[in-house]
Amino acid sequence: MTTSAVVAIVVVVIVAVIGIALLVVNQRSKRLRERFGPEYTRALEETGSRIRAEAKLQKLQNRVEHYKITPVSSETHARFVADWHKIQLRFVDDPRGALTEADRLIQEIMTTRGYPVAEFEQRAADISVDHPLVVEQYRAGHEISLRHAQGRASTEDMRQAMIHYRALFAELADEPELSRTAGARTARA
Repeated sequence: MTTSAVVAIVVVVIVAVIGIALLVVNQRSKRLRERFGPEYTRALEETGSRIRAEAKLQKLQNRVEHYKITPVSSETHARFVADWHKIQLRFVDDPRGALTEADRLIQEIMTTRGYPVAEFEQRAADISVDHPLVVEQYRAGHEISLRHAQGRASTEDMRQAMIHYRALFAELADEPELSRTAGARTARA
């Protein structure tokens, strides 16, 4: 075999390896974009790098896959839904108390399903793996809850927080009727 033939074979092998590597990276990126949706964009903005963002999301996905996330029993589901309806009714007379209870109920259902209830950013990150379309609603509702705790949230702000929390609650409780209602009201708001 001549030197030029060996060089040609080496070049072809290198090009093939690079091509396969690019294909694998693109497939991984596509999978993560599809899985995380808007959260993928958020990670890009936070890290400033596709590689760092994807590494962060992959690490998060791997961590959450080790949790024992389970659906709630039908009895527990019924209790959660009844509690949610009571909280919504309470909002009319006591918006501040209802918002506090909504936040507590979200944490309770997360714990019941198997999510560790650590600090807020960790809870939101964990939720983003399985519920990427509502995690921003959770963040928005929590931000309003923080303002509420400081006495800086209006009743309209608290109403918006309840709508945000309802979207997450509907996802976690697998309650599609609440989800449709939340989406319709959010679109009108």
